[in-house]
Amino acid sequence: MTSVFSADGKNVPCTVIEAGPCVVTQVKTVEKDGYTAVQLGFQDKKEKHTTKPLMGHFKRAGVTPKRHLAEFKEFEAELNLGDTVTVELFNDATFVDVVGTSKGKGFQGVVKRHGFGGVGQATHGQHNRARKPGSIGACSYPAKVFKGMRMGGQLGGDRVTVQNLQVLKVIAEHNLLLIKGSIPGCKGSIVLIEK
Repeated sequence: MTSVFSADGKNVPCTVIEAGPCVVTQVKTVEKDGYTAVQLGFQDKKEKHTTKPLMGHFKRAGVTPKRHLAEFKEFEAELNLGDTVTVELFNDATFVDVVGTSKGKGFQGVVKRHGFGGVGQATHGQHNRARKPGSIGACSYPAKVFKGMRMGGQLGGDRVTVQNLQVLKVIAEHNLLLIKGSIPGCKGSIVLIEK
């Protein structure tokens, strides 16, 4: 993250995203595939690191091998194989949705994962279990723990969508997009941006 100054002099926190250039590697149609979609490829990849089936896929599209592929339905513009989609697509966009994978934090307890308070300095029979979840069920009835009980477990590493993030600036010559606020994922991770 970084920050930029707005027209009225306020310091606005923002995230810089390299958005493109993306190349059309496949166009799906209702007749052939049963639905309409556009497959885009991002970041070049060496041929020696590409499998032969994927090499055939890229050669059919007439493009160099790409590292990441993503499919988008209901694309507003008519695109053909080999066309390039740049960051200028977002010139008229005011707000976007960003989909990414959140940072993985490993196995965490209930205090960090769900915001439980712990027992603090209260005594309630606690000896050395201040950050434990406490009681998780009733007695002989219902004689089980209900599904969805909040417990410790894997935190992060999930697909997260952040909606209605404001587009501050589009820098077309460097394929950069400045978005207000933070987005899911670590530095250098791959995200999907949707109008």
